[in-house]
Amino acid sequence: MTGGTTGDVAVLGAGMHPWGKWGRSFVEYGTVAARAALTDAGVDWREVGSIVGADTVRGGYPGYVAGATFAKALGWQGARVTSVYAACASGAQAIATARAQILAGLADVVLVVGADAAPKGFFRPAGGDRPDDPDWLRFRVLGATNPTYFGLYARRRMAVHGDTVDDFAQVKVKNAASGALNPYARYRKRVTTEEVAASAVVADPLRLLDICATSDGAAALVLSSMDFARRHGAADAVRIRAVSTVTPRYPTTVLDLPDIATDSAVAVEPVPETFRASIARTAYEEAGLGPEDLSLAEVYDLSTALELQWYEDLGLCGAGEAAKLLREGATAPGGRIPVNVSGGLASFGEAVPAQAIAQVCEVTWQLRGDAGDRQIEGARVGITANQGLFGHGSSVIAVR
Repeated sequence: MTGGTTGDVAVLGAGMHPWGKWGRSFVEYGTVAARAALTDAGVDWREVGSIVGADTVRGGYPGYVAGATFAKALGWQGARVTSVYAACASGAQAIATARAQILAGLADVVLVVGADAAPKGFFRPAGGDRPDDPDWLRFRVLGATNPTYFGLYARRRMAVHGDTVDDFAQVKVKNAASGALNPYARYRKRVTTEEVAASAVVADPLRLLDICATSDGAAALVLSSMDFARRHGAADAVRIRAVSTVTPRYPTTVLDLPDIATDSAVAVEPVPETFRASIARTAYEEAGLGPEDLSLAEVYDLSTALELQWYEDLGLCGAGEAAKLLREGATAPGGRIPVNVSGGLASFGEAVPAQAIAQVCEVTWQLRGDAGDRQIEGARVGITANQGLFGHGSSVIAVR
């Protein structure tokens, strides 16, 4: 697919509920974010022709039908409704669905909402015995919690590329400094490499401050056709130019959540790129842009080591060069390609259905020049990158 063939949609509004552990319903968080996005857009709720909700499996039945849940909470007004689930990529799937509806002419204005109320500790599979479910199997057979996987990824980078625990700690230091400036972040405190090193080991070599928390939070966007944006007086709105929701290709030779074995490459030549690299490449091709065009990136830093991997998967540097990029300050504010200027998951924690939407909120504010103390000067193009369990790609490119 070449750039420009799909058409842009406008981001008229962005809104969030602060991340934290608030002890309330995900519906409350999502409603706050949705109303903030509608206010930001200057759009009346009754003008919204479709609501797309990113589901939360932790919300009980209302969480499985998040689109209708939020439509009801905001007040039934006859709009279309859709609910989507793609684990950590649910927000990107919701954005992709909204964009498709707009470009198909099914709705002029679409509200996208994701919200979660997460448990304490790490995420575990849904209840019940499911011996054919790889997510269930990795916990029961291997005891492989998410932090265990993050530790294995970190070990692999150390073995293959020579990354160090200090490199990982520097990612946390960078993101915490940005998170300290973000009013929506859960953790708003700078940290030092010494504090990272002094935190408890969770999954060697990763320590507590290397791994993101689980959080409550919400994010929402108001998207529209370019025609509606012009009629609305927002002809210069931020535009979504590409959304990538690709799946892996056989054979997969890099171990990836939730799989506990790689596909056999005995009979088939391995594909030339990894799954995560294909996520970004697809977005670049659709947008007609490349890594050299980026002003900033928001990536899925489940762990500090994983952020470094995204640098390479997004093409910000070559294989094995991520730590060098970090050390040079290229990914810090003021650097060549700032990454996670929101503070990232390091500062927010995971609110699963909301996080891919929250990434686009940050990019939107940056491209509009509304990011306050976090503002990247002259930001024109931003990319988000995320990945959902069971092979859900997630990347959005927005431009101004």
